[in-house]
Amino acid sequence: MAQEGGPPFPLSLFMSLLMLSSLCDCHPRSPGSIRSMAAAGHVANHTARKVSTIAAEVAGYADVAKQIIDLAVFGAAQNRSHSRLADFTDTIGNRVSGSHNLEMAIKYMYNAMAQDGLDVHLEPVKIPHWVRGKESAEMIAPRVKSLAILGLGSSVGTPPEGIEAEVLVVQSFEELKSRAREATARIVVFNQPFVSYGETVAYRAYGASEAAKVGAVATLIRSITPFSINSPHTGLQDYQDGVKRIPSACITVEDAELMWRMAQRGQRIVVRLSMGAKTLPDADSFNTVAEITGWQHPEQVVLMSGHLDSWDVGQGAMDDGGGAMISWEALSLIKDLGLRPRRTLRTVLWTAEEQGGVGAQQYYNRHKVNMSNFDLVMESDLGTFAPVALQFTGSDAAQKVMAEVVKLLAPINTTKLEAHGEGTDISPWMQAGVPGASLHVADSRYFWFHHSEGDTMSVQDPRDMNLCSALWAVVAYVVADLQDMLPR
Repeated sequence: MAQEGGPPFPLSLFMSLLMLSSLCDCHPRSPGSIRSMAAAGHVANHTARKVSTIAAEVAGYADVAKQIIDLAVFGAAQNRSHSRLADFTDTIGNRVSGSHNLEMAIKYMYNAMAQDGLDVHLEPVKIPHWVRGKESAEMIAPRVKSLAILGLGSSVGTPPEGIEAEVLVVQSFEELKSRAREATARIVVFNQPFVSYGETVAYRAYGASEAAKVGAVATLIRSITPFSINSPHTGLQDYQDGVKRIPSACITVEDAELMWRMAQRGQRIVVRLSMGAKTLPDADSFNTVAEITGWQHPEQVVLMSGHLDSWDVGQGAMDDGGGAMISWEALSLIKDLGLRPRRTLRTVLWTAEEQGGVGAQQYYNRHKVNMSNFDLVMESDLGTFAPVALQFTGSDAAQKVMAEVVKLLAPINTTKLEAHGEGTDISPWMQAGVPGASLHVADSRYFWFHHSEGDTMSVQDPRDMNLCSALWAVVAYVVADLQDMLPR
């Protein structure tokens, strides 16, 4: 396995590996024949079979499910996914898109999964390459105070001499618009309250462009987190076309609230900002793919996944090293038990998810011709804390099948099926009608550490990862081995 500081994995060696690997699904067919198979076969079969028959078929996997659970939670594989994650993150560290560390991570995982006895190959993609550079911020009025910042992904840098400007503090986009005349030549500080990640992240994503529209020279955005110990959280921001690009960074909750209080008192606030961020040409990278080939329908696929890249802070253990590791561990558990399902079990470790699902979108573009052969796509990217339920998106008929499958998880008390599978990397498949599943975990602390220096192995619990691995493996194996594919 790769050692930190070792020689880089040569691109020529990557390409040689690719030449030896299949970059397409096992038995490609013409799109027409695939569609006719789907229409005449899979859907018709499920229509003809009663729910009770399917329930009985699924119930027949109870013993196998218990074997998987016992191996993962109590047996020889106990704590293995946690140990693998620790070895990986301690060796490689964080893995931002386009970096040497990400190259080393792909090399590491390719070798590790191959040594585990799995069929592994790499699929080439082009990914963004943004570099943070040196950065600093300091409040110089009404008093001197260093500000902890993290520049946002894709942000431009400041001029070499930096930017020194008065600050305008607002709590919403609406307030910014109402005070637009005050924003000219100012650094806009957004002190928006945390409502939920899905709602509040809009300030990180669009704050720079909204501020630039009213003449601001830079933005400092309150980190998107419900809890803080003066640590900034990074993430991707998205410039709008036709709007001037200004530097953008996140600051801590504490500093955003400090400047808000000062502003409320009518105090003049001045900040000096320096950011060396720049975007380089797109880099070569790979999605890393490992498989157990199905014995009856090798062309049909149940896909598990997590992303291998992270931001350039912390260790990327929670986001998303854990998801990547349980997706590998699930294959290991099934292999260790000598199981081989009807359909192919495939684990994909995505590259450049943090840049907007870049690697996954290129995978989808490459494989969508065989879409009707994708039975279920699964993604773990909201932590591997204690599992609570399986989230699922699919037809009513497919939901009935999955409701039976999760009953097999009674030994670990995760028999709940919830609506709406989610995940940046599997969303193109779900939007196209492929059933999708994700892991719902006890994630109340997830955004405490998300995209920050706090995302380290200290966040991870080995027993939680055992349970997540068991759930992932049972669901994937049973769906891959059922007589029929999930109905669309």
